[in-house]
Amino acid sequence: MAGADEDAVRLASASFYEAFESLDLTRMGKVWAHDERVVCVHPGRERAVGWAAVRATWEDVFANTLQITFEVSEVALHVSSDLAAMSVTENLRSLSPGGGGVVGQVLAVNLFARREGVWRLIAHHASPLRRSSTQDAAVH
Repeated sequence: MAGADEDAVRLASASFYEAFESLDLTRMGKVWAHDERVVCVHPGRERAVGWAAVRATWEDVFANTLQITFEVSEVALHVSSDLAAMSVTENLRSLSPGGGGVVGQVLAVNLFARREGVWRLIAHHASPLRRSSTQDAAVH
């Protein structure tokens, strides 16, 4: 069962990044649990708690992003019963409406909970990664 659960969490994670790349609030909403305990922390931003606040952060991110792509690497996954924790390095490229772009790396921890048989995102915390003093921090 552990293998099946790990595969299902990996699929939920892929759905999260696909929703992120699509810049579509409806798709993003389908990967998240919709309750008052969900949490989201984007780099350099305040913590958002509860689905309404979390949704508002995605609305803001999407409104200020023309395009974003991810290559997820350095994945560490732990599944225990109905909870799963995944840490990843997000290798990203983004373009903003003002013409600016970002290429960088972000460390992220994504927590998933199985709700009615479906793995839903309950927390996303992302921090810019600086491997050297010359790299720019990515913001999303």
